[in-house]
Amino acid sequence: MSEDQNIPPEEVPKEKRPDSHLAKNEKSDDAYSPSGKENSISEGNSNMEDLEKTNTNQDNKNMEVHHHAHHDHGKKSLQSYFWEFMMLFLAVFCGFLAEYQLEHVIEHNREKQFVRTFIEDLETDTATISRVLAFRQTKMEKMDSLMLLLSSQQIKGHENDLYFFGRTLIRTMWFRSNDGTITQLKNSGSLRLIRNKQAADSMISYQKLVETINQNQEDDRIERYNTHPLLARIFNPFVFDKMVTKDGVNRPENNPPLRSYDPNLQQDLAFNVHQIKGSNFIIEGRLKLLNDKAINTIMFLKKEYHLE
Repeated sequence: MSEDQNIPPEEVPKEKRPDSHLAKNEKSDDAYSPSGKENSISEGNSNMEDLEKTNTNQDNKNMEVHHHAHHDHGKKSLQSYFWEFMMLFLAVFCGFLAEYQLEHVIEHNREKQFVRTFIEDLETDTATISRVLAFRQTKMEKMDSLMLLLSSQQIKGHENDLYFFGRTLIRTMWFRSNDGTITQLKNSGSLRLIRNKQAADSMISYQKLVETINQNQEDDRIERYNTHPLLARIFNPFVFDKMVTKDGVNRPENNPPLRSYDPNLQQDLAFNVHQIKGSNFIIEGRLKLLNDKAINTIMFLKKEYHLE
């Protein structure tokens, strides 16, 4: 025996065996054979059926999951209801607070605006009071002069003064308060917006004094009106007519004669002058009081509401 025959045959690894390659080639040949094609189609149909069964099973599982999840949401605990109630309550409560705060800010701004316009009204009143006081003080001096002539019976030779003082006796200057703001507050019910009690009291107190002065001025008007017939009997109306111009009452020329020199009529005239002087005293004193009240109220309101 030769040495070559005694050497055992060398094993070939499985991955390198040609049989596996041949097996693949055989499978490949079967795929192209008629019987191989039928096997391929049957295997494909089987795979499709397996896929459909898998999808159906998955859908059933999903439906079961959704069913159980829906069942869990439908059942709420008492704690869940409590927290939902608390969230709703807090939302409503916070909305109420916001609305209340907004309304408070709006009303505060309106209050401040009313106070500001009331101060402007008071400033207008003080200017008017100054003019009315100056007029009434001058008129008081003229009435004093007329009373002196009548009481001393200095009539003849003083007709010029008598005509001038007699004609100015029935003239006046009314005080008209600029009450637009306080009237609006009272008529619209907005006086409640003035939450500062001392401020509201000062505004009402001022208005009451204005109403008192208006009544005093009405009394003065009636007293002057009652003097007209007596003046018509003492003085010549044609002289009066020449004295009055668009600029006011002027003195007559020279000493025109009176219509009557009757002492009794002069006494009646003196009484009417006395009545008018009394009303003038009252109005003048209360106008001074009103002027002081207006100034003090302006200072107080500016300080309380921080207005310039």
